Amino acid sequence: MQVLDYAQDVHSVQETTQTFAGITEQLIKRINDQQSLNVFLSMNPNVIQEAQNIDQHNHEGMSLKGMTIAVKDNISTTGMPMTCGSKMLEHFRPMYDATVIERLKKNGAIILGKVNMDEFAMGSSGETSYFGPTDHPQFPGYVPGGSSSGSAVSVAAGLSHASLGSDTGGSVRQPAAFCGIYGFKPSYGRISRYGLTAFASSLDQIGIFSGDVATMALVFDAISGHDSHDSTTDPRPTAQSSELLKEPFDLQTLTLAILPEQDLMGLDNDVRRVYEELVKKLTALGVKFIHQAIPGSKAWIPTYYILATAEASSNLARFDGVRYGWRDSSSNDMTMASRSSGFGMEVKRRIMLGTYVLSSGYYEAYYVKAQKARRAIVQGYSSIFSKADALLLPTTAGLPFKRGEIKNPLEMYLSDYFTVSANIAGIPAISFPAGNSSEGLPIGMQLQTALMNDEVLLAITQAISSVH
Repeated sequence: MQVLDYAQDVHSVQETTQTFAGITEQLIKRINDQQSLNVFLSMNPNVIQEAQNIDQHNHEGMSLKGMTIAVKDNISTTGMPMTCGSKMLEHFRPMYDATVIERLKKNGAIILGKVNMDEFAMGSSGETSYFGPTDHPQFPGYVPGGSSSGSAVSVAAGLSHASLGSDTGGSVRQPAAFCGIYGFKPSYGRISRYGLTAFASSLDQIGIFSGDVATMALVFDAISGHDSHDSTTDPRPTAQSSELLKEPFDLQTLTLAILPEQDLMGLDNDVRRVYEELVKKLTALGVKFIHQAIPGSKAWIPTYYILATAEASSNLARFDGVRYGWRDSSSNDMTMASRSSGFGMEVKRRIMLGTYVLSSGYYEAYYVKAQKARRAIVQGYSSIFSKADALLLPTTAGLPFKRGEIKNPLEMYLSDYFTVSANIAGIPAISFPAGNSSEGLPIGMQLQTALMNDEVLLAITQAISSVH
């Protein structure tokens, strides 16, 4: 399968008799032919009509004119269900568009539908969805990563030009790496979270999948910027990364930090090979490298899972069978029955963990210490970016694995080692395709940079991607 080229499709519409409605109809057929991937949970019932409207009217100034977008099913979109991959919200239909959806539509994008995900964004493999697992687009039976599994596969399988996901601890970057595409988690607050179902509010960030950096930059520019509905959004104006990409980036001015040897000991052999080959190639092109230990790296995973589960326990308390969502009246205790039957095992596990670390006997011992560790991690990153423009590291330590292969929850949690720290610190991070294993499985590498340095991160990524 081949990812779609938005620039090429725009050129085709401008220079031939091709139309955006025709392109969209072809995608609908392709989506129907690829139902075994289990990507789309619901389709936009008005998608062809919306594409025809783009064709029939002069929509000058729309930066995303005719771009087809798949949306993770935890982002509110009118006219379609929002299930969060859970039985709890199987029949829920939101009454408003998330800010990112409003901005996509305003800029001429075509929303194809809502795509599969790990339940309430809790998972790293796409296996915890109530509606069944998402399959890998090139390797049937392998996981595509998670939790934004459907978002990644929709792009990698050529079913959409781009897609939106959410990244709480790597849920955009890890599936992007597993599927061989680009996955971008912007700085915390750069994109509004209004309309995103909360998992861990201080860590969540809406992110973007695409087959190239230029398409990603267009989407980022369209949906970024302050939002009065979200008090955590940064006051900076809309990003202008597409303009920055027009200027050539001189790699000889770039300084990258790389991890010391001891932090790479657990890498899969193929991941290690691709990483070292990339460093060698960039060195030959004039990129300067410094070895930099990351303060607090041993605390990344425990800090993340204490904070994330604590916030999940609080955020998911609203799903009680009373106001909306799944209701189980088979017991005298309706709330307990509804939550017991409405949530899957992984969601229950994280709620229980979060409730535990917030309990009166353990709050100081776990949650308060995790917040102190978070501050140390933020300071550690500040130290790194005072010496280097960005940090280069693997997106994942291992390769895409077969569905059902990892049964130990702790082992699954540890697979997020290289991604969770960016969410803890709130910094921007991107995964880009860097090579393949000896069996052809995709391998992604990751770049991280200083807070609110998103546009420069995209420029660096495009420059590196053009030479490796």
